[in-house]
Amino acid sequence: MLKTTIIGASGYTGAELALMVTKHPSLTLAGLYVSANSLDANKPLSQLHGQLGGVVDAAVLPLEDPSEVAKGCDVVFLATAHEVSHDLAPLFLAEGCQVFDLSGAFRVQQENFYSKYYGFEHQHPEWLDKAVYGLAEWNEAEIAEANLVAVAGCYPTASQLAIKPLFANGLLDGNQWPVINATSGVSGAGRKASMTNSFCEVSLKPYGVFNHRHQPEISAHLGCDVIFTPHLGNYKRGILATITMKLAEGVTPAQVTAAFESAYGDKPAVRLLHDEMPCIANVEHTPFIDLGWKVEGQHVIVVSAIDNLLKGASSQAMQCLNIRFGFEPLAALI
Repeated sequence: MLKTTIIGASGYTGAELALMVTKHPSLTLAGLYVSANSLDANKPLSQLHGQLGGVVDAAVLPLEDPSEVAKGCDVVFLATAHEVSHDLAPLFLAEGCQVFDLSGAFRVQQENFYSKYYGFEHQHPEWLDKAVYGLAEWNEAEIAEANLVAVAGCYPTASQLAIKPLFANGLLDGNQWPVINATSGVSGAGRKASMTNSFCEVSLKPYGVFNHRHQPEISAHLGCDVIFTPHLGNYKRGILATITMKLAEGVTPAQVTAAFESAYGDKPAVRLLHDEMPCIANVEHTPFIDLGWKVEGQHVIVVSAIDNLLKGASSQAMQCLNIRFGFEPLAALI
């Protein structure tokens, strides 16, 4: 059994991970931690997340000595802020732990990326170079050998899985950038209360226009520029992305379908909808991404739906763990 620790356990994704670890046949929960000054410290996780009552009742402890915690675990999930993951990951890696980081701290190897989009200078270029991007369906071989997996972001997951089969097969017109319009539920902003994610205040609106940090993440790992506009929706969880692309001259609907079937026919977390479009209700509380598409003339519209807390975060992290250790792909997820 792999001894597994979760840092940032009191948040939405941390709680989801705690449940998954408890359900996993090859993992045991070694510890749940939050920052030393957190108001959640020393409270049972089931008190913070009532649905875990009788399932995960262990207390969430303050993280005071990461090196000491590292000695008691094999695997660490970092469900922490970007700057916190940036500082913690090297400490756990130095102690021989396998690290799955759900933040953006190690996702993009691009000059000035972190100072521009995350507001800090990256101090660990050696680990940034070694980190493997955790987009489970596309980077399996690399994930299987990695010590540090930088789990893909929620919007980038919904977007890239919809675009990559067409881009990889040369089916897109390179002169027209894919246009991504995506809407996320308010849980994407985290658990901390604010006017931004108060249900009494939220109204469907775009944000981060032309400057959202997920745009360069998508472009860097996709291999082409995109126009990405995120929106905040007045619902709890889920992302729906509608992506408009121009096909290369002569590409047929059958080629588009074949590209998706070839890419995902053996991927258990991807559901291809040949005759309908995805909706969030069908992916909430599941580890799946639903993909649907329609071709008209030289254009294709692809729609993807995921649960932002699961396929967009914690269940994808668990998929990456299953790949890394050779477990069943959806162990603990369904």
